[in-house]
Amino acid sequence: MTNKKEDIDVKLIKHIQEGLPVTKTPYKDIGQALGMSEEEVIQRLQKLLESGKVRRLAASIAHRKIGINANAMCVWKVPKEQVDEVGKIMADFEEVTHCYERPIYSDWEYNVFTMIHGYTDAECEAVIQAIKKKTGLNDYVILYSEKEFKKVGVRI
Repeated sequence: MTNKKEDIDVKLIKHIQEGLPVTKTPYKDIGQALGMSEEEVIQRLQKLLESGKVRRLAASIAHRKIGINANAMCVWKVPKEQVDEVGKIMADFEEVTHCYERPIYSDWEYNVFTMIHGYTDAECEAVIQAIKKKTGLNDYVILYSEKEFKKVGVRI
């Protein structure tokens, strides 16, 4: 069972999950829509950030609209004992936007996934070559995006 404070926080999160209003007073506008003051909106968001319930408030770039059309999911076969070390190396690359360990299967032995965005396939491949050089890994597959059907952040 949730309490009133949590209900208000959920309303706030649901209201902003599609993005902040692009106005001179976004927090005031959110407050007006939800029956809160601007200060209360700011305080609640700060508490949600401090508690870790909200990780960050940030601008999201519509990368395809600005010409970043090459999207390479590179899957890597990493020895289990090296996953933490290699994952950190890969995650340190600015061009890597996502880096995950995933389970392996009898017909799929790739356990570390990196997502790389660039203006061209060659740009993505240059990053992959730099990762390969820095990690010493040679067993990988590049999966390029062909068509985007949906892309949204987590919703509640």
